[in-house]
Amino acid sequence: MQESNPTRRQLMKAGGIGAAAAVTSMIAGEAAASAATPSPSPSASSARNELITRVIPATGERVPVIGLGTFQTFDTVSDRGRERIRQVARDHWRAGGRVFDVSPLYGRSEINLGDFLREMGISDRAFIANKVWSTGEYLWDDSHAERNRRRSMERLSRRRPIDLMQCHSLTNVDVIVPLLHAWKKEGRVRLIGVTHHEPVYYNILADWVRRGNLDFVQVHYSIHTRVAEERVIPAAKEAGTAVLVNMALEKARLHHIVGDRPVPDWAAEFGIETWSQFFLKWVISNPDVTCVIPATSNPDHLAENVRAMRGPLPDPDTRERMVRYMEGIEGFDKIAEMPWYPGKSYRGLVSRAQQAVDARSPWPS
Repeated sequence: MQESNPTRRQLMKAGGIGAAAAVTSMIAGEAAASAATPSPSPSASSARNELITRVIPATGERVPVIGLGTFQTFDTVSDRGRERIRQVARDHWRAGGRVFDVSPLYGRSEINLGDFLREMGISDRAFIANKVWSTGEYLWDDSHAERNRRRSMERLSRRRPIDLMQCHSLTNVDVIVPLLHAWKKEGRVRLIGVTHHEPVYYNILADWVRRGNLDFVQVHYSIHTRVAEERVIPAAKEAGTAVLVNMALEKARLHHIVGDRPVPDWAAEFGIETWSQFFLKWVISNPDVTCVIPATSNPDHLAENVRAMRGPLPDPDTRERMVRYMEGIEGFDKIAEMPWYPGKSYRGLVSRAQQAVDARSPWPS
């Protein structure tokens, strides 16, 4: 992905050069102000501490390469759980993170995130990537989608339009993408996109990137699941579409298989000290990736994740070496067969409802 000199067409897609420049200045300036650490030497040490950002081709604005996802992790109703994710949201912002990905479908996640952003006074300063999952009462009924958009605005305490609205998992995509374009034209949202996390849908996802005139595509991409490199990411590069990455840590499955083994010594050359940095830096070292949105409810894990957006990135040869190293670890080839979040339990609205349905259902036996 080209990181400078966006075309006039790309800038105009976002509603004007002035608007893009203003948002760019806000995000980059706030990230630097809140996260930069003074250094006695402005040479190598400051370069290694510099926040890594990428350009959104449609607008020319820059966002930090590490965002924060909220699926399951922010879906909690307990006071203790809310305090932990409150700290996660706060620490993400203080570290220079600006992108938050959420969905009305994620139980209490949207409500909790909105509360925390409001408490921090950043409801209109954070870059919010939200989603639409809607079919309406009949084909082409947009009332349900519009109610969801308004509710999201209220929950997130937004006065300005949500930055990115995405068609969630291609649900009702033939209706929702035209609706998103209408919302964008009407100033109800700034940018639009489509998402999916299952590789079986990637051909369809790539087709929508090529013909949908989209600003973003969100896709599952990791050191294990690399199939997005075949069609989705190249299509995004050709179309000038930003790439938002989900499941870069494979829902804790990558950490599960490496266990307590140390990170290989040679990774230190790229400032990699933890497995989170290892996995995330592998993803963001692909120059066509705009931002990665790992989700966590653990402040310590958040601290590891955000450290990946500073320091040098692996070169292509090292990326290959990283893949070969992981392929030598037992269980790496079985990750797709493992349940999400091994050894973890999230007791939010979504997981409770799922368990209730599973208890009633005879499938799978």
